[in-house]
Amino acid sequence: MRYASRTSVVAAACALCVPVCIAQAQQVSEEDELALIYGDKSSVSIATGSRQPLRRAPAVATVITAQDIAAMGATDLDEVLETVPGIHVGRSNQGYPPLYLIRGIYSEFNPQTLVLQNGLPMTTLFVGNRGNVSPGWPIDNIARIEIIRGPGSALYGADAFSGIINVITKTAADTPGTELGFRAGSFKARDGWVQHGGKLGEIDVAAYLRVGRTDGFKEIVTADAQTFLDALFPPPRVSLAPGPVNTGYDAIDGSLDLAYDKLRLRASYKWRDNVGTGAGAASALDPVGKGRSERLTADFSWSDIGLAKDWKLALNASYFQNINQFPSPLQLFPPGAFVGSFPNGMLGAPNTWERQLRLAAVSSYSGFANHNLRVGVGHDDLNLYRTQEFKNFILTTGLPQPTPGAEVIEFPVAASFLEPHRRKVTYVYAQDEWNFARDWALTGGIRRDQYSDFGGTTNPRLALVWDASLDLTAKLLYGRAFRAPAFTEQYSINNPVIRGNPSLQPETITTLEAAFAWQARPNTQVNLNLFRYQMKDIIRAADAGAGTSMFSNTGAQHGHGLELEATWDASRNLRLAGHYAYQRSIDESSGQDAGYAPHHHLFARADWSFAGGWLFSGQANHVAGRKRAAGDVRPDIADYTTVDLTLRNSRGKNRWEFAASVRNLFGADVREPSLAPGVLLPNDLPMARRSIYLQAIYRL
Repeated sequence: MRYASRTSVVAAACALCVPVCIAQAQQVSEEDELALIYGDKSSVSIATGSRQPLRRAPAVATVITAQDIAAMGATDLDEVLETVPGIHVGRSNQGYPPLYLIRGIYSEFNPQTLVLQNGLPMTTLFVGNRGNVSPGWPIDNIARIEIIRGPGSALYGADAFSGIINVITKTAADTPGTELGFRAGSFKARDGWVQHGGKLGEIDVAAYLRVGRTDGFKEIVTADAQTFLDALFPPPRVSLAPGPVNTGYDAIDGSLDLAYDKLRLRASYKWRDNVGTGAGAASALDPVGKGRSERLTADFSWSDIGLAKDWKLALNASYFQNINQFPSPLQLFPPGAFVGSFPNGMLGAPNTWERQLRLAAVSSYSGFANHNLRVGVGHDDLNLYRTQEFKNFILTTGLPQPTPGAEVIEFPVAASFLEPHRRKVTYVYAQDEWNFARDWALTGGIRRDQYSDFGGTTNPRLALVWDASLDLTAKLLYGRAFRAPAFTEQYSINNPVIRGNPSLQPETITTLEAAFAWQARPNTQVNLNLFRYQMKDIIRAADAGAGTSMFSNTGAQHGHGLELEATWDASRNLRLAGHYAYQRSIDESSGQDAGYAPHHHLFARADWSFAGGWLFSGQANHVAGRKRAAGDVRPDIADYTTVDLTLRNSRGKNRWEFAASVRNLFGADVREPSLAPGVLLPNDLPMARRSIYLQAIYRL
């Protein structure tokens, strides 16, 4: 009887355990399936400089993997970033370069968002952005993208202001073997690439080369700056509007990654030619101006060097060179402009050459119980070493005057738009990750940057992370950041409308955030982020008398908002994800909405895998509530909704992989706001309607 009782207990236990074991096995299998489709998104390194679980990272962070990019059918970095909560990709008036607007913080060139490539800043010195003549960032060689929304100057220094985007390229481990790819689509776009990962003796080698071109979309601008001038002067009317924007370019991208033990050498090359000017550099349509840019990067790192017990050291040296030229001068205004003063158009070509050398050392110490100390020092040598300007006009306090015969000539450097300048930066920072109690961690950091041209700035941050339960993590974050003045803001010359100001100080921002990560169910993740920020010393044009302006630290802005995101693995074959972001930003000088950025951003995506490796993905993006800035009396920018569809065989059994995508399926009229007061481009900046892409990849 006792034996029978024990047998019954064992049988009952087995009966209970078998479903659990089956469920666990099924969960592991599903996790493996999802990892194949989306990659590892559970860890992040951008938040502290070392890899840690995303859920416990002391920041509001997002990770996007190569597999995730492929699933969404993106062909460019801009399309990927538009899917991130709190980020909207806008466009600048000058040449249509992208603006990565984070949490409502807008400016003409978007220097407040720091973009890194493998940790190396891509910031150019001239206007402080990623370059006005550098369109397109291909995604085929991206391993993962790590994004922080919120300040990061305590770790990354200048321009880690509204957020940080770190694009990490593929290593040999990410690209085993050789891959050949080709993509073609709308606007006569075509790209071909080859990438390889393998061994050369004891050295891990990854190489990538891509060649492409596009005519660009040609949406119509109905009225431009010359339309406005035509209304002021007697006939004839010479505006080229209505007319198409000019967004085409040719492209070459290459990279090389060599790794041996703890040593790594990375190099990349980006070349763009025949780059169109969008809606025109002066907001007047320009069908003839063409830009060219070359960007070369190289960085050498030696990591995980054992100095002593519990001490480790990492060393890094990097080089960045960027050249922007206009072989075909910009047509600032069309032929016949300014009462016929310029029969061939008002032409100009501002060319720049710059190089940046950065040296850094970071040491970590783990000898204290429950502490992880990190100390870093570095020196940056930032040199805009050459400027050159060709033009056929002279700016005066009245109308621009033509050169003799309105011929394009090279002006002396001292009479050009900007002379060469050099900036040196020395910095030191310290950070401590302290697990002071079970389930509690406090990360504190502070960084001091000393600039050769405007002095020093100190920026702290604090992050308290609490694992409230197995399913819930809460974070309270505080940070301060700065944006260094761009060289054009400090040193612009020979411009009677706006002058540079060598006395400028950096813009600053202070942000407070609360974040919650909730594993609502085993298959459902929900995140909620709340934020409030205060910007001071914003660099803007201010009246300098005699009808001119000067860049000054005159602006202030505050804002608040939230980001709610959720992911639901509805079944083994179906994932649903989406987010809603809200922000409200106030310009304190006017007391009105700061304008330009959407108040509401709603995104939804569904991925369905079926039939042995095929994946169908659909996503909808709704942008709403974009107000006009102070002084702009136009109606608010129209809301829009786009729908994108992608079909791909993501894990085919043979060596081929195919994909087809359609973006903006229903041809929504997407427009990004032009600058206030709106008289130059009154109907804003039109974006592409429907586009279709086909892609084939062959793996050797």
